[in-house]
Amino acid sequence: MKKFAALLALLLAALALVACGGGSDTTSDETAPPANETTQEAEGEKEAEGGTGGSAAAVDIEADPSGQLAFTSDSATAKAGKVTVNFTNTSAVPHDVRIESSGGEELGGTEVLAEGNESAEVDLKPGEYTFFCSVPGHRQAGMEGTLTVK
Repeated sequence: MKKFAALLALLLAALALVACGGGSDTTSDETAPPANETTQEAEGEKEAEGGTGGSAAAVDIEADPSGQLAFTSDSATAKAGKVTVNFTNTSAVPHDVRIESSGGEELGGTEVLAEGNESAEVDLKPGEYTFFCSVPGHRQAGMEGTLTVK
């Protein structure tokens, strides 16, 4: 758990540094898109360039902030390989995010949490996967989506 906390702190620090930028070509009235849009745009740019860059892919999944049994999006995309699933749950209702193959095999995911963030790494090949909340009754209520890996 200490390693996870240290990794999370390092990740947040790195994100803060990236968000700060530092180039003089930008103006102060520009606003950054939400983190999940930035990740998806970066993935698209890498794919368009035809390169993998050797870096791990990341996908951001968020539970509905109002506490509803839903994710904020029912679809996500990632690049094949080691995929980091970044899960955010700002509500007091406990949720997690798990990844399941098309054959129904659970491949990994985060721990159940309320009012927090957690990341998990899952090795994924190209194809379609299901992400879902494993808290009893949540998936049955519709808390699931499709993860497309290219």
